[in-house]
Amino acid sequence: MNTQPLRFFRRGEIVTLPAVATNRTLLEVLREDLHCTGTKEGCGEGDCGACTVVVGEADGDSVKYSAINSCIRMAHSIDGMALWTVEDLTAANGDLHPAQQALVDCHGSQCGFCTPGFVMSLFGLYQKHQNEIGKGEAISREQAQTALSGNLCRCTGYRPILDAAQAMQALPAVRVNAAEVLSNLQLLAHIPRGLEADSAYISPRTLPELLKARARHPNAQLVAGCTDVGLWVTKQHQQFDRVLDITQVAELRRIEQYPHHLAIGAAVTLTDAFSALVADRPQLAEFAHRFAGLPVRNSGTLGGNVANGSPIGDSMPLLIALGANVVLMRHSGKKVTHRELPLEDIYTGYRKNVLKPDEVLAWIKVPKATASERSRVYKVSKRFEDDISAVCLGLNLQIDHGLVMRASIGAGGVAATPMRARQTEAALIGQPWTQATVHLAIQVLRGEFTPLSDMRASAAYRSAVLGNLLQRFWLESQGTVQTDLHTLDLDTTAQGVAA
Repeated sequence: MNTQPLRFFRRGEIVTLPAVATNRTLLEVLREDLHCTGTKEGCGEGDCGACTVVVGEADGDSVKYSAINSCIRMAHSIDGMALWTVEDLTAANGDLHPAQQALVDCHGSQCGFCTPGFVMSLFGLYQKHQNEIGKGEAISREQAQTALSGNLCRCTGYRPILDAAQAMQALPAVRVNAAEVLSNLQLLAHIPRGLEADSAYISPRTLPELLKARARHPNAQLVAGCTDVGLWVTKQHQQFDRVLDITQVAELRRIEQYPHHLAIGAAVTLTDAFSALVADRPQLAEFAHRFAGLPVRNSGTLGGNVANGSPIGDSMPLLIALGANVVLMRHSGKKVTHRELPLEDIYTGYRKNVLKPDEVLAWIKVPKATASERSRVYKVSKRFEDDISAVCLGLNLQIDHGLVMRASIGAGGVAATPMRARQTEAALIGQPWTQATVHLAIQVLRGEFTPLSDMRASAAYRSAVLGNLLQRFWLESQGTVQTDLHTLDLDTTAQGVAA
């Protein structure tokens, strides 16, 4: 079994575990090696939040705190970070942290199994509010709901838990010693790790190191957040001889602004990537919130989601609609080469792509919004939050003087790969933007794909929904606002039905 040292900062000291197998999850290490059994295993797939912990990374002169799912996070992926579990929050004198005390005061714990995960999500919110928001602003209900979007309570006790999220600020403040954390993170950063030729878990810090490592180990399993690869370990019991983790590559953790596009590094978390996309297109905010739960978005990366190529991965239909390109890079001989192609062109079949064995997806280039575009993305799933799509449809149209001048449509959940709806685009381009044109395009869209029936939806349902979403896009373009539960005015609707 391949093992190597794992180091992180916790409880005021650097923890060193000398021989941790590279295929083990963080949850396994916490419960079995460190005996931190407060962190629970619920689903084993990043869906329920019972296993939530918080990791810290240096972010300039401050610490960036992120709540993550430990059940699908590879243990070695936190090498060099700071870590907090539910056991770490109570003070030495027994005083509870505000996140814990507020749950007690608001009666937010019922059976208690999910409670440690809720506590850690609240702790992440508490730290974020202190460090990034601050200025005495109260935590809103919406902020609380976002922070807890990745935590499920089978006892249905959400109301008191949300109350606790808003109440914890009123309790005596507790602050993390950020200077101590940062100094220890700096010490950890200077310890060589995972770049030796025989390393089983390779975690390069720079793009040249990554490309050279990929050239040496073309068969290594690439990970970029582990939110899907972690499932292969926990659910399919896969084992990897060697893992190449891109998430610490400095160049690929950046979001670069250019006059006409955003360049999003493959190691940028989904949280940060969607923040940049929403800043450019505010209408994407609800979709960004619905993309999994916050702990998954804090771990998962946009590059990982795209490269994985799942037919039900939500980012691809949106990116296809926005006209995104990807940049693929490799170290060939003594030089670095790259190629750029439309995102939809990298897929050749179910979870198959055009990447060469020694190539990595490095950047996603997303065109910026234009004044004449009309863009939306719709996600249909059984749960509003923390759920996988049955159907996802992204639309981006340019309409000038009542004519559709350009159309780009991405669809997910309807084929073996994320797809571009080229036939539907052709049915729209050059046509007047009218109900008649939309009606024709709906028929084309419903016939363009041959979806499968599975546990999430039947083929007939998926085809019907595709057309319905295009009709919704048309209605919204005409000023209709009551198209979903967030905008539905029940009083007005009832009056309309009565009339």
